[in-house]
Amino acid sequence: MTEAESPPQSFEQMLKNIEALEAIIENWDEDQQRTVVALKTAIAALNKEAFARLIRNVKCEPTAMSALKQALADEVVYSVLRHHKLLKPSLHERIEEALATVRPALASHGGNVELVEVQLPSTAVVRLIGACSHCPASELTLSEGVEKAIKEHCPEIVEVRRVMGLSNCSGSEIPINFVSPFAGLDDSNWTYALRLSELQSGAIKALELNGYSLILTLLNDKVVCYQNSCAHLGMPIDMGNFENGIITCPYHGFKFAIDSGECLTAPEVQLESLAVRFKDGAVEIKL
Repeated sequence: MTEAESPPQSFEQMLKNIEALEAIIENWDEDQQRTVVALKTAIAALNKEAFARLIRNVKCEPTAMSALKQALADEVVYSVLRHHKLLKPSLHERIEEALATVRPALASHGGNVELVEVQLPSTAVVRLIGACSHCPASELTLSEGVEKAIKEHCPEIVEVRRVMGLSNCSGSEIPINFVSPFAGLDDSNWTYALRLSELQSGAIKALELNGYSLILTLLNDKVVCYQNSCAHLGMPIDMGNFENGIITCPYHGFKFAIDSGECLTAPEVQLESLAVRFKDGAVEIKL
């Protein structure tokens, strides 16, 4: 088989070849490295200009432009043109860039986020994972962190939908902090509820606050807060049996995991959570 007939290398293999050569260059002295960098820069400039001229000519021919769009589906062609900044980043790429800006905050609370899919023209579907998956303030995390970042980077996205992920919300190694990593970004609508010392681990505390009927409990190193309303028919839930982290509606027997608000009887519904934060020993609720 001649060189011309040899099968093309995969994109991954070509990248590995480049990385291997770059690793060799790292051990060269500074003068040699500067020479190689200058050579790479000159070759890159030549290639970029050639590709730019090719694209300008192709744009003048509608049939050729169609062929170019098909060629962009090839990962090598797309990656090279993106490397030379001859193509704008795709919507997927811009969403991933947006998610990268919030991942450090999520990671500080043991969580993460992933892009599930983009539903054109204007919807992104994401999944909160790790400690953020079923934590009580996940809706705040979604709206104040993930959704805001996506819409800032991608104005064409008007809806960010969430699909459920697997929970890993133990929080045993996380110090007392905001339930959501984005809870402190907006200082409005926070209302004093009670002192942290008033809450007992393993007990439900019912509270009326500015017209809201709430239930709170202390779980290890954090406080969770929900509307005092069963997600089934809206009946008060504070008088229900509470044991082993599960509260049972006293009216119709629906069971809810108190750490996440998830309904164990009908998984499609859950308790409505409110964001909680701590300040000088006080518990504040975002209403």
